[in-house]
Amino acid sequence: MKSTFRILFYVKKDKQKANGNFPIMCRITIDGEASRFNTKVDINEGNWDGKSGRAIGRSAEVAKVNNLLDEVKATLHRLYHEIQRQEQVTAEGLKNEFLGHTENYETLLNLFEKHNENVKSLIGLSKSAATYQKYEVTRKHLANFIRSKFNLSDIAIRAINNMFINDFEVYLMTVGGCNHNTTAKFMQFFKRIVLIARNNGLLLNDPFANYKIRLQRVDRGYLAEEEIKKILELNLVSDRLEHVRDLFIFSCFCGLAYIDVAGLRKEHIRQSFDGNLWIMTKRVKTGVDVNVPLLDIPKMILDKYKDKLPDGKILPVISNQKLNSYLKEIADLCGIKKNLTFHLARHTFATTTTLGKGVPIETVSKMLGHTNIETTQIYARITNNKISDDMKGLSQQFTGIEKIYKKVAQ
Repeated sequence: MKSTFRILFYVKKDKQKANGNFPIMCRITIDGEASRFNTKVDINEGNWDGKSGRAIGRSAEVAKVNNLLDEVKATLHRLYHEIQRQEQVTAEGLKNEFLGHTENYETLLNLFEKHNENVKSLIGLSKSAATYQKYEVTRKHLANFIRSKFNLSDIAIRAINNMFINDFEVYLMTVGGCNHNTTAKFMQFFKRIVLIARNNGLLLNDPFANYKIRLQRVDRGYLAEEEIKKILELNLVSDRLEHVRDLFIFSCFCGLAYIDVAGLRKEHIRQSFDGNLWIMTKRVKTGVDVNVPLLDIPKMILDKYKDKLPDGKILPVISNQKLNSYLKEIADLCGIKKNLTFHLARHTFATTTTLGKGVPIETVSKMLGHTNIETTQIYARITNNKISDDMKGLSQQFTGIEKIYKKVAQ
């Protein structure tokens, strides 16, 4: 027997709010049985058409109300068909499913919070504090989006669909002020939570099925050899700036990220199989082993601070925020116009110190602690100087062909 299913929106005129608006109610009717709930959306009575069950007018507020009602309607239809495939649908059951009042009820932000607590407990074991922080920021963006879009403090997992995903992406890039790649990263963290929901039977379909997360390749900055020389030749009268310069130059010649430099201790500097000193540590971000032979410049920097620092430190590390602030001072003093940050040293190691000097990209990838060589290709690029050096003398190898062309051209 075919089921009848209708959705109607109406204004509850006996519940006027302090702002003069009236709440919009939703009535679900299935086979003559009705159930109602508050959509958490309100409207001025003059902007409501009772016959069509929609807001009228051309204001942005009216458009927002109608969009929200359309999303409620679309979600109800989707839930109706999902439940119908498994059992008989009732109006009350559908309402409870939509509002998250069923036995298997789980909400997006609640699930996200549980996941983040698990990540937090693994910090120092298999997760980094930075990863936990990124998940937390993503959850906060989602909470703000749900509040802004639906006027709710949380939303049922089953309400997540492709429209929700696309609207969240737009929110991140507009209200959130995120660029393309930052938005893509947040979407990746969000997708992880959706995957957990699917694996635990909280979602039947994959709302990310028709959504592709694409990172744009970024031309990351780096310092040329001449700019490194400028920094080294700078006459610094401040110990503070001298320490910052030493830290930055150290990373330019070993490629370690700030958090890994901050964690360096004596036991991480070891003599390797070749009789030379190597940095042997693990990346805090990924836990991947990093083994880098020490060049002469980082050796000299380590010797400069040997047995002079407290708490087993081998370098004068300060907070990353202060470090980057002081690097701006050094850039100004050198006349370097680039955005000088500590992470730029890692890019410089990949480009100027290694690839630009002919070190194979596979070797550079290993020293940077990358698990995928494509990541190294994003960090590094071949400089014009390297192209010029590689092409020198190439013309002499084609003298025979050149003579043939000269004859043909005459």
